Amino acid sequence: MDRSSAGQFDIPQEMRAFAEKSVEQARHAFESFISSAHQTMNAFGDQAETTRQGARDIGQQVMAFAERNIASSFELAQQLVRARDVNEMVKLQSDYITAQIKTLSEQAKELGETTAKLAREAARAKS
Repeated sequence: MDRSSAGQFDIPQEMRAFAEKSVEQARHAFESFISSAHQTMNAFGDQAETTRQGARDIGQQVMAFAERNIASSFELAQQLVRARDVNEMVKLQSDYITAQIKTLSEQAKELGETTAKLAREAARAKS
């Protein structure tokens, strides 16, 4: 790979396209997750105090997830800056996408379980 005197290197267009697509996929998955979380919170908006507290709990859970996901993104950015070559950058990006998809899936499952629990509690409170 041709390196300039400043220690930089050219990234092939295919690698840029792959990285851009990976970032776009992660962004889309995160946006879907946040959208679902907002819909869940809105669904609880008109319920009794138990449900309002549940909505607050879900909101706090969503914010914690978002903070962790954003921290992971910054960690990836730091790793990419330190990458020695394009191959390492691609591996870092690929590993990040794989981990992020797993994380978002786990977070969605956890949010679903919390939502179901709160729905059961709300139904009991109405009875």
